[in-house]
Amino acid sequence: MASALLPLPTAGRPEPLPSWIRVRPPVGAQYPEVRDLLSELRLGTVCREARCPNLPECWSAGTATLMLLGTECTRRCGFCAVTTHWPRGVVDASEPARVAEAVARWGLKYVVLTQVCRDDLSDGGAAILAETVSRIRDTAPSTRVELLIGDLAANPGALDALLAEPPEVLAHNLETTRSLSPSVRDPRAGYDRSLGVLADARARGADGLVLKSSIMLGLGETDAELVTAFHDLRAAGVNLLTLGQYLRPSATHLPVRRYIPPEEFDRWGAVAREIGFEGVESGPLVRSSYRADELYRSAVGARGG
Repeated sequence: MASALLPLPTAGRPEPLPSWIRVRPPVGAQYPEVRDLLSELRLGTVCREARCPNLPECWSAGTATLMLLGTECTRRCGFCAVTTHWPRGVVDASEPARVAEAVARWGLKYVVLTQVCRDDLSDGGAAILAETVSRIRDTAPSTRVELLIGDLAANPGALDALLAEPPEVLAHNLETTRSLSPSVRDPRAGYDRSLGVLADARARGADGLVLKSSIMLGLGETDAELVTAFHDLRAAGVNLLTLGQYLRPSATHLPVRRYIPPEEFDRWGAVAREIGFEGVESGPLVRSSYRADELYRSAVGARGG
C-alpha cells in the first residue's frame, strides 16, 4: 500500500509547510465504508467541513466526528473553514435518528459529536444535541459519547438539558489565549464565556463527568499566556486537554504566525500534565477529537476506573 506523505491542501495559494506537517493518504479498508455511510444518511462531519488534517487516518480506522445541527455556522471565526449562514431557526428533526443509526451500524465503542453554533436558536441547539445522545443510548447503549458543544449563548437551561442524560465527555474549546481571543474568535464568543461554560458544566454535572478543551498554537500566543490558559482551564474543572497547530484553511483566514516543532509540543504536553490535566494529546496535527477514546481512557485510568 502507498505510504507517501501528502501536503495538507489549502484553498487559494498554498503556503509552504514545514516537513513535520504532512497528511497520510487514506489506506484503510474502512475509508470508503465511512464515506458511503455518511453520504447515505446525509450526515455532516467536522472532519470534512473544517478540513481536518486527520481525516484520512480517522476514516481509514472507521471513525469520524459527526457534526450536528447542519453544516453551516452562525458565527465567523477567523480560524475556521466552516461556512457561515443564518438558518432562521430551521432544524432537521430527523438528524438525531440518522446519527444514532450511523453509530449503531458502525458498531462504534466511542463516538464524538460536535455542533455548529446556532445563535438563531434560543437554546443554541441543546434540544437536538440532547435528543441525539438519548437516541444513541437507545440504539447503541454500550457506545461512549463525547459531545463537543458551542457556548449555547451561555444559557444555563440549555446546559441543564444536555446534562440530564449526560455524555461521558463534555467538551468545549477555549481555542486560544485571552489576549488573542477577540481577534481570533467571533465577537459573540469569548475567553471568559468559554471558561464559564466549562465551570458551569463542572458545577452542574455529575461527579463522573469528564470535561475537555482544546487550544490552537501558532497564532502569536506567548508562553506566559499559554501557561495562564492551562491554569484557567484547570480552575474551571477541565480534565482533558488537546494542543494542536493552527493551520490556515485559506488565504482569507488568519495567517499562521509560527509553526511549532514537534519537540515543543512535547514540552507543552509535559507542562500541561504537571499542571494537573488527567490526559493530554499534544502535537502539530492534533485536533480536539483526535484519538478521543484513548484520551478518555487515560482520564478513567488516572481515576482508577
